[in-house]
Amino acid sequence: MKFMVIVKANSDTEAGVMPDTELLAAMRKFNEEMVKAGVMQAGEGLHPTSKGARVKYAGGQGAVSHGPFGLSRDLVAGFWLIETKSLDEAIDWMKRAPFGGGSEIEIRQVFTPDDFGAALTPELRERGERLRAQAGKK
Repeated sequence: MKFMVIVKANSDTEAGVMPDTELLAAMRKFNEEMVKAGVMQAGEGLHPTSKGARVKYAGGQGAVSHGPFGLSRDLVAGFWLIETKSLDEAIDWMKRAPFGGGSEIEIRQVFTPDDFGAALTPELRERGERLRAQAGKK
């Protein structure tokens, strides 16, 4: 099962405060453990929303607003893409992440083609597989 682990933003991440050497080293060690175990597929930190934008759609048009955005529970500071046998295993891994007090993550299962049922026709499935293969080459 594939999961996206969403690291929630806080006032420090939104202010652009970078982690110290100790946290970077601990995070690197944690990531290495996940890679060696075959769990981690990707993971990155994100710049604050002051360097980002949002696109809101209405009537087929996209309206753009540039950050910064007000600090709320929906802001993201980083992510991991991991693959485990279950949600419980994903939780076990993430409980070991070297975050301090007040940090929060969210773990969400990634859809697989089978989750879409009959709506995902064989042609659409094949096209999706080709796109994923192309994207993986970059």
